[in-house]
Amino acid sequence: MNALGNPWALALLAPVALCAWRMLRRTRSVAAVPFPAISELPRRVSWRQRVATLPPILFTAALALAVFALARPQSATSHSGETKEAIAIEMAVDISGSMRAGDFATAQRPNLTRLDVVKETFREFVDKRPDDLIGLVAFGGYATTRCPLTFDHDALAAVLAETRIPGDNGEPVEREELQTSIGDGLATACARLASASNVATRVVVLLSDGVHNFGSCTPDQAADLAKSQGIKVYAIGAGADPEAARAAAARQGGLAGLFASLGRAEDEIDEAALRRIASKTGGRYFRISSRKGLEKALEEIDGLEKTEVQSVSWSRRTELYAPWLVAAIVLFAAALLLAGGGRRSLI
Repeated sequence: MNALGNPWALALLAPVALCAWRMLRRTRSVAAVPFPAISELPRRVSWRQRVATLPPILFTAALALAVFALARPQSATSHSGETKEAIAIEMAVDISGSMRAGDFATAQRPNLTRLDVVKETFREFVDKRPDDLIGLVAFGGYATTRCPLTFDHDALAAVLAETRIPGDNGEPVEREELQTSIGDGLATACARLASASNVATRVVVLLSDGVHNFGSCTPDQAADLAKSQGIKVYAIGAGADPEAARAAAARQGGLAGLFASLGRAEDEIDEAALRRIASKTGGRYFRISSRKGLEKALEEIDGLEKTEVQSVSWSRRTELYAPWLVAAIVLFAAALLLAGGGRRSLI
């Protein structure tokens, strides 16, 4: 028993208690007249006299059980849960040498590179989507899977924070590693999404600040692959105009200044290729030139790709009053049988 259908009925136990008190009091107060030499009388006690107090007790118990049956005891079985149509999202991030440019930096944080801002903003995007599978692919001249699709977004955030441009940790780097292979980056993201099961939608968020100039797969080939797999691509072209990029990199100094002098920081964005990728796959293209622009683009993507969560709940109640009512009838019948000719005394 988990609940009562009519709990208010238990209020009737008060008059039942009063009735029990009156019946028991009546059985104990026996009217008598003076009679001499009572000890001389024969002592014969009938079975009715022996059980004289039992009928009121049974009758009271029958009333109490009847009241409890009226309260409708029930057993309740319930279930609740959620069914989710998860979205699998691959973030494909450009880590070519031009991502060292400082055109996304602010006066408060002048040393931020494009990649630093992208990593921070992507982390915020991930935090808003706790119910989705999200993975990370990084590409320069070569594309690598940095984090497989996962619901463990803390682990993903740790990998994202440690993503670097080749050579930033002081390790030797080949020139090819600093090139831009948009096609390979997108193709690798599609391969990772192909392994995702039980997902409603597959999406790639592709961010690049350069022109495809390396790799074995062209952007158009990768777009055709994404289309054939039903993958939607949201492409983001990141970078300020060339003059602003060169000025920001020169202020930053160091490697960024060096790349600016070599013309790396002012590489044009291959907007035509990114637009074709988005158009072929049913996605959208965003051109951004600042952190605020990137935040707005990701906010729009977040609004376009929503995870559907459906709540499912049901409950079932089984009435349990029948045994209590049967017990009340049995006790009431027993009380009437034992009372015999004194049935009126029960009322």
